[in-house]
Amino acid sequence: MARFYQALSLSIMLVFTSFGVYSDQSTTMSAPTKKVENPTPIKLLILGDSLSAAYGLTQEEGWVSLLQNMLQQAPQTQHITIVNGAISGETTDGGVSRLPRLLEMHSPTHVLIELGGNDGLQGHSIKKLKDNLAKLVTLTKTAGAQALLQQMQIPTNYGRRYNTMFINAFAQTADIFAIPLIPFFLEDIALQPELMQNDGIHPTANAQPIIAEFMYEKMVIPYLLSGHE
Repeated sequence: MARFYQALSLSIMLVFTSFGVYSDQSTTMSAPTKKVENPTPIKLLILGDSLSAAYGLTQEEGWVSLLQNMLQQAPQTQHITIVNGAISGETTDGGVSRLPRLLEMHSPTHVLIELGGNDGLQGHSIKKLKDNLAKLVTLTKTAGAQALLQQMQIPTNYGRRYNTMFINAFAQTADIFAIPLIPFFLEDIALQPELMQNDGIHPTANAQPIIAEFMYEKMVIPYLLSGHE
């Protein structure tokens, strides 16, 4: 009987040992490590307003510069470069006028359209806003680049009806052209007075790293690194 249990134990050990070897081989074969040696370069043009132009701050303090630094410090994102084409006070009208030249100068692979806030603050018609957003997306696509649209918001004192139509203009444009809609990066920050400048519209220097991290998670990972269209 002792010899029987001894033989049984030996058999069980051999079975588990064999299973372990098979399991390791199976895992290695089914999930190989894929390493991209030379990823295709990505150039992101940001067509924006003061929220991306580091209003009231130095350019180095702005979220765009901080995001570029983040990308260059990580091996998996060093192939991504950012061109900041944002200027304070820009409207979608200005964007439509400037974008062709920017596309010609920089030949971006992707364009983030971060415009419309000043249109809303100036009470521009929603139809005009939507027409201009459509033109910006069309210009981008015609140039062979991928358009990404930034959701924008304005203070609630412009009236519920106008605010609703304003916000919906971005979602509707994104749906029509089947392009990514990036969430508004100040939605939570604007609720924290200590992160906003005295005008209540522009984020402080302390808010910029938060925005950079937000854009990395909401834009870079899903739409630049994944190659999602």
